Amino acid sequence: MNVTFDSDGVTLSGNLFLPEGVERAPGVVVAGTWTSVKELMADRYAERLAQRGFAALSFDFTGFGASGGEPRDVENPARKVRDIHHAVGFLAAHPAVDGDRLGALGICAAAMYMADNAADDPRISSLALVAPWLHDAAICEAAYGGAQAVADKIKIGREARSRHDETGEIDYVPVVSATDQRAAMPYDIDFYLNPARGGIAAWPNRFAVMAWPDWLTYDSIALAPRISRPTLLVHSEDAAIPDGARRFHAGLAGPKDILWTQGTQFDFYDQEPQVAVSADAVAAHFRRTLG
Repeated sequence: MNVTFDSDGVTLSGNLFLPEGVERAPGVVVAGTWTSVKELMADRYAERLAQRGFAALSFDFTGFGASGGEPRDVENPARKVRDIHHAVGFLAAHPAVDGDRLGALGICAAAMYMADNAADDPRISSLALVAPWLHDAAICEAAYGGAQAVADKIKIGREARSRHDETGEIDYVPVVSATDQRAAMPYDIDFYLNPARGGIAAWPNRFAVMAWPDWLTYDSIALAPRISRPTLLVHSEDAAIPDGARRFHAGLAGPKDILWTQGTQFDFYDQEPQVAVSADAVAAHFRRTLG
């Protein structure tokens, strides 16, 4: 069902998937990759969790998709963590949900944001991360071409932020492009460019340049020692930055498990068997830890 809820005065749009024949089911908040809208992969995982007995909420972050908020399509980690906090509150209060049994599922970049909220939100009793993108400064340097390349992106991001503050204009580049080297991911990535997969009308494929500093200085690895909730990671050596997953897993303070399976990063978004393997593992983890 379509739902809306408030996040610091902004109306967020979501989809709540409910299991059949279950009263007051355990609840799970679900979110996906950076710049994504709920239709890209969060809806898919939320629906799979509902089929496995959970009330699962997917939603568009502030400034993305069907949600309100300005500026649009700006990857802001702190704002996304606040949105998740409010999504947890909405789910906890829903009459179809047992607010004492709440979990969080982050796919790709949302792994960082779900982990950040879980570190401080006592309402979250269990955490699951699928194909998690988990970075710190060292990983960003490895992923983006070295320290100078990262510094250059931070510089142009700060300049873009200054222009926005002075004029209100936002400098956008593509999130993904096979031809535009300014793109946040200047590669031919079928998932994002194929309209039968992620290249859908609801996702505008634009990245706000002013988001680079917040993104590149965000340290998710440092969150791990603050997380005592049971945590599961599902990842592959052929997916994005497995070293980040290993380091994050090693630093976790509570019960933890990591499932190494097969597949590229983008397989985990919409391909089989990766989605089914991940959904089964996540559901089993939540059954064990949420009851």
